[in-house]
Amino acid sequence: MFDAVRNNKKIVQVFLLLITLPFAFWGVDSYVKNAGDGGALASVGGTPIKQAEFLQALNEQQERMRAALGSNFNPAMMNTNEARKAVLDNLVNQRLLALDASKMRLSVSDQRVRDTIAGIQAFQENGQFSLPRYEAVLKAQGMTQAVFESRLRHDLALQQVLGAVAEGVIVSSASAERVYSVQLEERTVSEVRLAAPQYVAEVKLAEDAAKKFYETNRKQFELPAQLRAEYLVLSQEGVASQLVVSDAEIHKEYDAHPERFRQGEERRASHILIQADKGAPDAAIKAAREKVEGLLKLVKANPADFAKLAKENSQDPGSAEKGGDLGFFARGAMVKQFEDTAFSLAKEGDISDVVQSDFGFHIIRLTGVKAEKVRPLDEVKSEIAAELKRTESAKKFAELVEGFTNTVYEQADSLKPAADKFKLQTQTSAWIGRDGKAPSPLNNEKLVAALFSDDAVKNKRNTDAVDVGNGMLVSARVVEFKPATVRPFEEVKAEIEKSLTIDEAVKLAEKDGEAKLAGLNKGDALELNWSASRTMQRADQGLSPAVARAVFRAPSTKLPAYAGAQIPGAGFVIFRIEKVSRPTANEADPRLKAIKQQYARVLAEQDFGAYIASLRKRYEVKVNAAALEVPKDR
Repeated sequence: MFDAVRNNKKIVQVFLLLITLPFAFWGVDSYVKNAGDGGALASVGGTPIKQAEFLQALNEQQERMRAALGSNFNPAMMNTNEARKAVLDNLVNQRLLALDASKMRLSVSDQRVRDTIAGIQAFQENGQFSLPRYEAVLKAQGMTQAVFESRLRHDLALQQVLGAVAEGVIVSSASAERVYSVQLEERTVSEVRLAAPQYVAEVKLAEDAAKKFYETNRKQFELPAQLRAEYLVLSQEGVASQLVVSDAEIHKEYDAHPERFRQGEERRASHILIQADKGAPDAAIKAAREKVEGLLKLVKANPADFAKLAKENSQDPGSAEKGGDLGFFARGAMVKQFEDTAFSLAKEGDISDVVQSDFGFHIIRLTGVKAEKVRPLDEVKSEIAAELKRTESAKKFAELVEGFTNTVYEQADSLKPAADKFKLQTQTSAWIGRDGKAPSPLNNEKLVAALFSDDAVKNKRNTDAVDVGNGMLVSARVVEFKPATVRPFEEVKAEIEKSLTIDEAVKLAEKDGEAKLAGLNKGDALELNWSASRTMQRADQGLSPAVARAVFRAPSTKLPAYAGAQIPGAGFVIFRIEKVSRPTANEADPRLKAIKQQYARVLAEQDFGAYIASLRKRYEVKVNAAALEVPKDR
């Protein structure tokens, strides 16, 4: 498509923090045609959300968090009632949107579906849509083109629903300017810090204070159980690394699928677009045609002016600034009328007559031709080898799984038989705890639970082979175990006393700070060691919420004004507000535009919340709260 259409993917970013729609491989059909209620966790408008759907969504969310947090990810964070409820709420919202989209009979054109597919990076090679790659990706997902395109069509319909909500947000200039003035207000302040160490000398602890704290909080001084384990990893990647693909096999694959390595003819074109929707009044269509025909005469008279005329007249905002240039494209990337004309032009520099499409009237100039070619074997040899390895390793891995699982179970007193049989390296972990924060691949909750089970700890038996994701099976065996213990009082007495002393010193600092602040606000003349003045703004990085609230909520009608804030665990700070500056909004200031966008986002989130709330009233939502709870054995 033209740039204006090619890039017109309505991504409703304002809602991404509120809902994650599985647009890519699920669809409305998955939601509204899910008959029956066996094992349902909830129902929305009479359609069930089943346990299997919930568990898949829970697993997908866990994988997203694992990818985002890396080594900081702890599987236990998803094993809470709150996390499970959040996932279910998200599924309910998805179902509500799907039902509403279905009721409104939203439709998506074939061209929109084609454009969206062509713009998906996973289906591209060298920045261009690749049909062989498209087919390969869908095949890897176990999906046909017809099923994927049907689901994508429904998903785009859902995006129309969200887009309608987002586009309804209007931010007035007056509102934005008020927010601008408040957000960018600056206050010049100096401060006095009353730090806890200044009050330590005044603290007197009771004789038995440390002992009482120890007895009341023994859990704090518990050293959790730890273990070291040896383990084996059977992985598809490891299987693949042992495979060798011969040149004959590569050549055979290359010869068997020539279409995969054929790159069709591509053409580069520039165009001038005068927009005219087919449903527009006859007068508007006539005016657009007259304008484009006038431009065609100018182009024919002086072809060298094409880029200049496109820049001045084309109504395709994506390409006009580039003189109408659309870059190279293959067949299937543009609407039919445009494509047929572009591929019918004989040579570079040829200019078409007026062409009408769904988007208006075009004048097309051919600016480049890349002939059809077949990528040579040498160029694709490594790709074919890698693909053959992936395919063969997947089959080989599937064949080995059962044998590996049986071996570690049947010869449970040692991992050596399995290591020898499957040519695997036995690895040994560092000390790990029950919290699941071990390095990969031992950071799997099920595997850690198996390692800390009685059978593994007391009998030193192999764990079952556990699927830890990413094509890996792991079996482990405890080699050393330290049970949970409580550190003795004498060992921790000094640190308890130090902690209690600081706590009491903080309280004294806070009490003194509050008293001094009250005196200043009454007009008392206090001798305080004020710091040098500095300017504060609400958006300052590193400004704690407590300090921002104290400084910017303080009345500014009479200066200097005073405010104070507790510094958790450290003491108290008193601020002297000496000057207040509120900027006047300037349309040229990019910060005003950013504030408008932020304000629009807030309003959009509110509108979206209200929309979801209205859908919950329109379609009855029932939740099986008992079935949602974390299973007792986890």
